[in-house]
This record gives sequence, structure tokens and C-alpha cells, in this order.
Amino acid sequence: MKLHLKTLIAEIWQRSNIKSTKHLVLILICPIILFSCKEKQDKTEKEGPAKKPNIIFVITDDQGYGDLGHTGNSVIKTPAIDKFSKEAVNLTNYHVGTTCAPTRAGLLTGRNANRNGVWHTIMGASILNREEVTMADVMQENGYKTGMFGKWHLGDNHPFAPEERGFDEAFYHGGGGVGQTPDYWNNDYFDDTYFRNGTPEKKEGYCTDVWFDEALSFIENKKDEPFFCYLSLNAPHGPYNLPEKYYDIYKDEDRIDETQKRFYGMITNIDDNFSRLLNKLETLGIAENTILIFTTDNGTARGYNVNKKTGEVFGYNAGMRGTKGSEYDGGHRVPFIIRWPNGKLTGGKKLDNLVAHVDILPTLTKLTGQDFTPKKTMDGKDMSEYILGKSEATPRYLVTDTQRVSWPIKDKNSCVMDDTWRLIKGKELYNIVEDPGQENNIADQHPEKVAEMNAFYNSWWEDVIKETKYSVIDLGTGKTDVLTCHDARTIDYYPPWNQQMIRSGKPMKPAPFSVNFVTAGKYKFHLRRWPAESGLALGAAIKDGTPGTHYMAGNANGKAMKFKKAHLKIADKTITIDVNNAAEAAVIEMEVAQGETELLAYFDMVDGTPSNAFYINVEKVN
Repeated sequence: MKLHLKTLIAEIWQRSNIKSTKHLVLILICPIILFSCKEKQDKTEKEGPAKKPNIIFVITDDQGYGDLGHTGNSVIKTPAIDKFSKEAVNLTNYHVGTTCAPTRAGLLTGRNANRNGVWHTIMGASILNREEVTMADVMQENGYKTGMFGKWHLGDNHPFAPEERGFDEAFYHGGGGVGQTPDYWNNDYFDDTYFRNGTPEKKEGYCTDVWFDEALSFIENKKDEPFFCYLSLNAPHGPYNLPEKYYDIYKDEDRIDETQKRFYGMITNIDDNFSRLLNKLETLGIAENTILIFTTDNGTARGYNVNKKTGEVFGYNAGMRGTKGSEYDGGHRVPFIIRWPNGKLTGGKKLDNLVAHVDILPTLTKLTGQDFTPKKTMDGKDMSEYILGKSEATPRYLVTDTQRVSWPIKDKNSCVMDDTWRLIKGKELYNIVEDPGQENNIADQHPEKVAEMNAFYNSWWEDVIKETKYSVIDLGTGKTDVLTCHDARTIDYYPPWNQQMIRSGKPMKPAPFSVNFVTAGKYKFHLRRWPAESGLALGAAIKDGTPGTHYMAGNANGKAMKFKKAHLKIADKTITIDVNNAAEAAVIEMEVAQGETELLAYFDMVDGTPSNAFYINVEKVN
């Protein structure tokens, strides 16, 4: 029976030896407190310890700081990301490598790309050394379910594929972009074949939509346990193919050129997909305890353009000097937005101290309470206290550079940074606070600062170059391995790194691969002009070329190449055979010793010109 409160109090007063009103209050409130504590205890026991936050890391390809509405671009349409920036914390002085693979390598390891094998995007220098510990490795060891979707670009062969670097699930394209040489033949962003944990799988739809579809499925499946989702997009990287409706958004815009209309359209498509992601987190009820990050991998590739003849400016670069590949801020200062409601990373706050991609691994592990004790020298540091607003950022120097050569060169396109200063190539000094466009070199006015920053760089370089080495590809792993000329160790020239270059039929000067035969024995080597999935003969031409449209790049016909001899050289042993141009491959068998060595596979064309094999399938016979 329920009693009215006044009736209950009167009953207690009459039946108890109460001396005062205060005594009565204590008698009444104690059971309430005890009941409340018991209720909280029961709730805690039922729910268990607090769940670690989920992590979703979205990184785009070739999108610069100025390629968003909230950073000042009045043309581009990115409403979802712009709104997200107002709900999150923005790092406005965040820096990466100047090109894609070096950034991804530094991001996932906390170590500069010159240390970890990824100082280039091709030439055997875009393969993350096998000894490196990745962010996914750390997350996996700490109980996170891990998935990556989109662009990997840190090695296509064993043991470098994403499913071998800490990711439980991986769905990705080959090489550094859709349509590049290691990618599945004839991929063009639409209805392509990608790799699910290494196995080809065809998917309907536009590539960016597909990556988000896969990520959203992973997130929904793992919503009840902590997960790490690495959503690494290839857009808006060229060749700037996109659904026509996204081009149409910008088709009448005269403040950007024709290529930029496609580039901006790809970014707006990303924004629409990012909106889908935000909605999914809300629908699943996990937005509050999810660390969601949006960033990019280098300065803009196409969002800013100056007509060399007229000086007319198209696009927007946030007042910065340089674009993709540049040592100036426009090449490596990019947006970084992080939201975590449960961690109070909200509100649109802007932080302007220096933070870099190499800081993200130690920062995320600290934010999420994970164990992480690096075994190698870290270039990054834990910035969690600064991002959370609990402390000031400690002053320090950081280095980024652009190598894009066969072996790193000291001082090449280098930038030494702190919160205020930029030292470019050891000679040019800029105060970035007073001169954000880096127009006034004041090195002669501050010789002591130049000397100090050069001293840091020299010490840093001596430490870095001791670790620099090429990665070595394993062969004889129990499956057919595929080497592509994309990863051949060329010295003074670029290999054919995309499929349009393969189609052009130009011979490639022979170059070796760094390989490791896991076991000794007899191997078959299939030297190819075209990839195995094409089914094309060595001497075949292709007449499937298509003209470009306003929203799609064209496809060139494939020119025929005629070969006379095929050569295979492994260590000090060489085998040469005659070539049948009607066959799909020139097949050479060789007994191979176990261990690391160099592999060179090339043809002599009928006119005597040598050309590297563009694709080599390797299988162990016994």
C-alpha cells in the first residue's frame, strides 16, 4: 500500500522517539541513500567496466587544407564536414608528408617515412618495412577489432598487405590508386574488382561509395565491441573520375577550371558519404563513445591552379605557398578534425600548436588507455593532454620532406618546423605567424635560428639514415606471387606505375626487385606484358580505348610490343629463352636458393631494345 508523504511522516513521528525535525530527516534520507547506492552498484555490475572508445579514421587522398568550405573555400560544397568541424576539435597547424604513401607510413607507425621504407610512392620505396609496428597491430593487441577500406599503398606483396599488418578485415585496391599498375586490370572507379584480404572480388558502384559501404557494414557488425576502422580513400586522387551528377554541381562555376570541377565533385561525393557515416553512428547509438577523425594526406593536388600565361588564379589554397609535393606549407599542412563527445572533444575549438601525423599513434593509444611501448625511435609524441585542453604543447622541432628518388638525399626539399618557424632546405627561414604565405625569407636576419634548426636537422638525419632500407618481398609463400614493375628498384627513371603507361607500349629499362625466397627449390616465373587476369597474349594489342568525357578520363588503346628473348637473372644465375608472342607469358623454371637476393626479369624486343617484364607471376613447383 502506498502512503502519502505527509501521512508517512506523521506515522513515523508518532511511533518513534524522535527528538527533533533534524532527527526525522536523517531517518528518512538514509534508506533513500542506501537504495540509490545499491541501484548504482547493480547498474555498474550489469554494465561492466566502461567500454573503450571506438576509433574511425577517415583520410582522403590529395585533398588540401583549402579544399573545404569551413577553411574558407567559397566554391566547394562540403556541408557535412563543415558542420562536423563545429562539433569537434580542429588542429589548424597539423602537418603530414608531402605525398600519400609517406604520410600513411608515418601515420600508422609514428615514425618518419625515411626511417620505415616509404620515402616514395613507387620504385620499391613505397613498401612499409616488415619490422614496423602499425597502429592496427597495436589496436589488435589491445582487443580492438580492426578493419581497413580503400587505399593501402604500403605494399601489395607478402608480408606487406594490410591483412598482414594488423587488420582483421581489409578491402582495398592495388598500388597507390585505382587504375595503377598493381591494381586489378581495367579498374576505373566504377564497378571494379578489389581485394578482400588478398582475394579479388568484384563490386558494383563508385569506388568511394563502395569504401563507405564496406566501412559502415564493418561498423555495424562490430558496434558492440571496441573497433578501429581505417577508412583510407583514394579520392580525390586522379584521374578524377566521378558520377556525372557530382560534376554537374560545378559545371557552370567559372571560378574553377574544368579539371577542378571534377576534383571538387569528388570531394562533394566524399562529403555526402561522410554524412552517411555520421548518421550511421547516431542510428547505432555509438556516436558519443566514438573517436571520429577526418583528415587528408598531403597538400592539394588540383584544388589550386594559376594560369602560367595570364596569372589568373583558379581555386583556393588558404593563402599558403605550394601544393602537393612542396616543402612549403601548402604541400603538407592539412585539415585534422577530431570529435569524441564522451572525451569532451567537441565544440568547434581550434588548436594552433604544431601537431603532425607521426603524433597520432601515441596520441590515440593514450586517449584510449591502451598499452603501447615503442621498440623503435619515434618521431611523434603523445599530444593527448594538449588536445584535451589539459596542458600546453611542449615546444619542439619536426621534419617533413619530399624525396621521390631511389634513395633519400640529405637536405632534399626539407622543412624543419616548430610552432612559429619554417626552415626550408636549410637556407630559407619564414615566420609562419607573421608571414603565412612564406613570401619573405628572413634567414639573414636570424642566423642563430637558422643554425639552431639546422643543428636539429643534422642530428635528426644522422639518426634517420641509419635505419633507412628497402623492403624485401617474400616469394614461395604457398601461393602464386605477383611482382609488378611499379615496385622495381629503378634508379634514375620512373617505372610504368599506372595502367595507361602499360598500354602505351613503351619499353622500360630493366630494373631489379629485392626479394626473399622463403624456401629453396624449383620455381616457375611467368614473365608478362599484360597481367594474368587480362588473358592477353604477350604480343597482343588492345583496341578498347574510349574517349574522355567531362566527368571521366579516357582509356587509351593498348599498343602491341613484340619480343624475341626473355631473361631471368637471380643472384649470379641467368636463364634465357625464346619468346612465343602468341603465349600469355614467357615461362622460365629455375632452381633457387633460400634467402634474400635480387631478381631481374626482362625481354629483348625484336629490334634488340631491352624492356623489363611489366608483370611477373612466381610459383613454387616443389
